Amino acid sequence: MPDTSDTPADEPDISGLADVLASEGADGYLIDAASDDSDQRYLSGFDAPDPFVSLFAENGVHLLVPALEYGRARTESRAATVSRLADFDYRAKRDEYDPEAARHRVVADFLAAHDVSSIAVPPRFPVGTADGLRDLGVSVRAEGDGAIAELRATKTAREIEAIRVAQRANERAMAAGEDLLAAATVADDGEDTGEDDGDSGGGENDNNDGDGVLYYDGEALTAERVKREIEVTLLEADHTLDETIVACGTDAADPHNRGSGPLRANEAIIVDIFPRGKASKYHADMTRTFCVGEPSPEVSRRYELTSEALNAGLDAISAGTTGEAVHDAVCDVYEEAGYATLRSDDRTETGFIHSTGHSVGLDVHELPQLASGGEELEAGNVVTVEPGLYDPDIGGVRIEDLVVVTEDGYENLTDYPKRLIVD
Repeated sequence: MPDTSDTPADEPDISGLADVLASEGADGYLIDAASDDSDQRYLSGFDAPDPFVSLFAENGVHLLVPALEYGRARTESRAATVSRLADFDYRAKRDEYDPEAARHRVVADFLAAHDVSSIAVPPRFPVGTADGLRDLGVSVRAEGDGAIAELRATKTAREIEAIRVAQRANERAMAAGEDLLAAATVADDGEDTGEDDGDSGGGENDNNDGDGVLYYDGEALTAERVKREIEVTLLEADHTLDETIVACGTDAADPHNRGSGPLRANEAIIVDIFPRGKASKYHADMTRTFCVGEPSPEVSRRYELTSEALNAGLDAISAGTTGEAVHDAVCDVYEEAGYATLRSDDRTETGFIHSTGHSVGLDVHELPQLASGGEELEAGNVVTVEPGLYDPDIGGVRIEDLVVVTEDGYENLTDYPKRLIVD
């Protein structure tokens, strides 16, 4: 297996794949995917929009790429060798077979060139590639543990820095969203809310009389408008996101409702932003709950309790404890206050109805999980702690920080205030 004794501290250590090969009785570990597959990105160290092949074998990592990616792959990837389809006579094979069958033959020849006749593959692997290789005499076996996802759980110093940078961008975006809320005014009864301007999105919070609707710059302030401000701010910081959550009232009672339509005063507004660095591809994650005006006593109580639950979860974190223990600490706070959790009632639809947190990295949801059954935490894990309470009759409240697990506790990467009422 590859000698990783001199692997730089800021480079991922993939030597654990050798144990997978030993347990599976395989000569190599193969991924066939574009780099939007985070396992592919992690193993290869290469970013390409079209599928390519990465092989972990006894003598290192080897790539098989299309011709147009060959130059970049040689200079940008971490691979020991890089090959092109043309190096294995793809054109001649394509003239004899259909393009997919030709590619399978090229991959089989690529494996043979590295003395690999049996491969382990991720649990989710293209069935066409697997069948094509089997037809050509290559043994293909899917490993069931998601080995690279487990390797990705412990971050290097370079990965933690990329996440830290993403979190700083996240905080600028959160501030931009909060500033819009702070600058908003409340519509009077009967005032035109602007719901027909094409911006509201027709969300559940629509109310034709305009009562309590927030206004900004002469128009109803919608979830879509706040999201746009968040996205623009992230782009200016060279970060991006596919979507974000700005959910008010009933919308906020569903943890993953993205939110739409006019926002209202005196109701809890959940803002959950999970951006990704355009260059690094690493994510951050943070949630705050705001209220413009006066929250109800119950919303205030839930916010204070959720802040207490967050602190209890943070206090439970350190290397050697389990994700389940952290989750239990949060559930204890809620249950002692009389609120249901999935731990106390796995069918409850109100109360604390999700896990406490998850790891963050190339994907926004990674291992380990802070949840029932969550495994032991290790120094270098980067995890969220995000308790919340939800009820359609009241709305939702959630607060989320992002931390690095250390030997004796955690380092909080989040530097953004926690306040319910927007000034």
